[in-house]
Amino acid sequence: MGHMVGKDLCRKLGKKIDGLTMRAPWNETFYEILKALYTSEEADLLIKMPYGLATIELVENTTKYERSRLKRILEQMCSKGLVLDVQLKDKIFYIPSPIVIGLFEFTLMRADDDLNTGEWARLFHEYFEQDNTFFKANFGHSEKISPLRTLPHEGAVEMTEYVEVLDYEKATAVAENAKKFAVGICSCRHEKLHIGEKKCDAPLENCSSFDASADYLIRHNMAKEISRTEMLESLARSKEMGLVFNADNVQKNVSFICNCCGCCCNILLGISKYGYSNVVVTSNFIAEGNEDTCLDCGTCAESCPINAIEMLPDASPKIDTSLCIGCGVCALNCETGALRLVKRKQRVLHPEDTFEKLILQCLERGTLQNQLFGNPQSITHGFMRAVVGGFLRLPPVKKALMSDSLRSRFLTALRQMA
Repeated sequence: MGHMVGKDLCRKLGKKIDGLTMRAPWNETFYEILKALYTSEEADLLIKMPYGLATIELVENTTKYERSRLKRILEQMCSKGLVLDVQLKDKIFYIPSPIVIGLFEFTLMRADDDLNTGEWARLFHEYFEQDNTFFKANFGHSEKISPLRTLPHEGAVEMTEYVEVLDYEKATAVAENAKKFAVGICSCRHEKLHIGEKKCDAPLENCSSFDASADYLIRHNMAKEISRTEMLESLARSKEMGLVFNADNVQKNVSFICNCCGCCCNILLGISKYGYSNVVVTSNFIAEGNEDTCLDCGTCAESCPINAIEMLPDASPKIDTSLCIGCGVCALNCETGALRLVKRKQRVLHPEDTFEKLILQCLERGTLQNQLFGNPQSITHGFMRAVVGGFLRLPPVKKALMSDSLRSRFLTALRQMA
């Protein structure tokens, strides 16, 4: 594979990716990642592409690439996970892949023998480790919207609360409601395997995808298609292994469920290692213990994937409620049932769909103007991005638009514009 040359081109590409749904701060490691993944031709095309969803006609008009050449480059970029091609209402749309969920996951979900996976794993690991730059940029300002949310394990919720578990909060219901299924390599586990830090027995191949996401991964050989029964069996195995279910942070049309372990998952390490409790949106439940039936055995503390439970000197467990994500792994491992998931006092915000998640996620990270005025070649759009971006970045404006009183009206207005 030809590699791109020239730091100036890398800088422009890095700025474009940083302006997508998740921030990608520039440093030398990010430069090395871009050099390793993109050719000069691919970089130039992505820089000129619209920020958001675009048909082949819009990409052609924006980039001025000749159609046959454009289709060839887009096809090779989609096969590498650098661009997504998604089918909506019988039409194909293209969108650049952000750093997460995108470049990292799709790069390390590929498994061909001739790929430089070990080097890619090293570079991504170094990037995420380096001065907490990535976590600071995306979660260092009390952001509420993450790409992922935790699902409570069925069987871990207190029976009196179980009627409060909605379908979108149940892994089995997500699988039952989907029509297409795929399982692929877990990018985090693959990364840790290559750098010698995989400490668990969890299988590499258990990243679950549904419907449009499954279709994309299957078409580009990043995952294999399985049946609904096989998906339910895979989720059941993950539950037995004490893995955390972190799903697409939407209520409708959930596109993936990650089966996460505490030693490999970069999201969970963002909490346990770096202290960003908002790196994943919690479930609507939280762990709570019963001192009367607790044996003080310490199993809950040992099984917690984010170290949110500490055994006190008197041998009793203490739950850090500021960290608990409500996954229920601890409750599943409690032999006496002394520890269960109960409803949180305040219901957690989960976006209704992908549109809502994208808008709120970009608003919090200061990139919404790029989605609203997405043509990087237009002088008018460039001017509007500068003006609107400056306005949306004002703390009072951002706080108001994210508030319960204005958020719904704001999203409704944007839907009508779309």
